[in-house]
Amino acid sequence: MEERLIELETKISYQDHIIGELNDVVTRQQQQIDRLEKEMRHIREHMKVDSSSGLARPDEETPPPHY
Repeated sequence: MEERLIELETKISYQDHIIGELNDVVTRQQQQIDRLEKEMRHIREHMKVDSSSGLARPDEETPPPHY
């Protein structure tokens, strides 16, 4: 019986450790997502400023004559 309790305690301890590691991974991923979303907002704002300067968007550009 005691051997079974030790085995269960060991498994629970291992699971607690893995849950902590997974939580760290999820936290880092969320921080990365937040950073990427901020960069995308910055890029979109930058694109809006450029389009107001009279420059065509890349998908609106006509190809150069050598095409």
